[in-house]
Amino acid sequence: MMKDGDPFAYPPRGLTREEAARYVGIGVTKFDELVAERRMPRPKRVGGRVVWDRYQLDAYFTDLPDQKSGLEGQLEASGKRRN
Repeated sequence: MMKDGDPFAYPPRGLTREEAARYVGIGVTKFDELVAERRMPRPKRVGGRVVWDRYQLDAYFTDLPDQKSGLEGQLEASGKRRN
């Protein structure tokens, strides 16, 4: 589908705060917390706009810890986790 006469179909590289939060699958409040904690990237200023780099979001998202499975978490909590 062509948008505003643009023949290329590609996602934008720079995302607004709301778009960046949605891109990583969280709400803006949680996104703001992660930016403040430096667990998500800081934005870039492009003229008068503030945008997040989609590639940086991908890298920071990859670095977030994985969720433990239910059994893993239970074993770790009970001290019975095997290495």
